[in-house]
Amino acid sequence: MHGPMSAAWLLVALCAATGAYCLLRLRSGIEEQRRTAGGEALMGFGMALMAVPAAVLAPPRWAWLVYAVVFGAAALRALWQARRGAHHLHHLVGSFAMAYMAVAMAARPAAHAHHGGSGAPALTGLLLVYFAAYVLWTGSRLVPATAGPAPAGWGDRPELARACRLAMGIGMVAMLLTM
Repeated sequence: MHGPMSAAWLLVALCAATGAYCLLRLRSGIEEQRRTAGGEALMGFGMALMAVPAAVLAPPRWAWLVYAVVFGAAALRALWQARRGAHHLHHLVGSFAMAYMAVAMAARPAAHAHHGGSGAPALTGLLLVYFAAYVLWTGSRLVPATAGPAPAGWGDRPELARACRLAMGIGMVAMLLTM
């Protein structure tokens, strides 16, 4: 992605840490945590890889196409799972956004050659609005309404899962802004 080097490395660290925590949630005793953790880990690590500054690692065009295929498949899986719950619709939008950004990055060299353009496409704007609203909604739910006993394991903490979703939403906004 394009942008300041220090901000890119912070985004890489944030997304990688989020992906690592989501892997920890795969061992949770709570089924809901396990059900969503795999897709969220894929998103976290995928976002971390995509956010590595281009000055450090400029992937070849085929790598962006691999990202597009992986996240396209994740979007199809989320579409299939969406019949069970609304949260999978968010995974669908997130996976689609990642595939969209990967395709845009694969096409970027050709776009730079033309130096013409009318700004951000409408789809980028729609995704920005969606993720900005998601960040606000998730952030408002971060503080629990009632205090109860803390779950035993780190992978069973719903407030940490919400914090990870918030971090990934903020990361998605940052990545879309660089498009």
